[in-house]
Amino acid sequence: MNADAEIRCREYLTGVATMAVFESTAVAERVFGNLFEILLKDEQFTSQLRASNLSIRLTHTNPDCVVHVTADALTVGADAPEDATIRIKMSCDTAHQLWLGKLMMPTAIATGKVRIRGKVARVLELVPILRPAFDRYPELAAKEGLPV
Repeated sequence: MNADAEIRCREYLTGVATMAVFESTAVAERVFGNLFEILLKDEQFTSQLRASNLSIRLTHTNPDCVVHVTADALTVGADAPEDATIRIKMSCDTAHQLWLGKLMMPTAIATGKVRIRGKVARVLELVPILRPAFDRYPELAAKEGLPV
């Protein structure tokens, strides 16, 4: 069951609508864009991304938000390139839980909350490179007034 279906089922069964973490695309783009802007200023992050020759496209839903990252550029929104070494799709709420460390990537993949396109070996290269994102996201989310 994907994340959207899970939310609808939970709402139907409990009679309680769950509130999305991100109120709009603009907020999601600002938060996730800021996260990767910070990471691109980190020489270790950019050098590892460059050395591995990886590019990442994160496609978020509910609300829609696309982030494309290379060692040299960040593109957020409709202008984000389609091509990337690794493409990851998930809801914004799932991304929020992942970056906070409240949801582990293997669990998210196994439950269908996250879908990844790309060679497994390349995905495994990406995991340690993204470590700084997990360290920085909670503070960034708190500054934006998001639940942490």
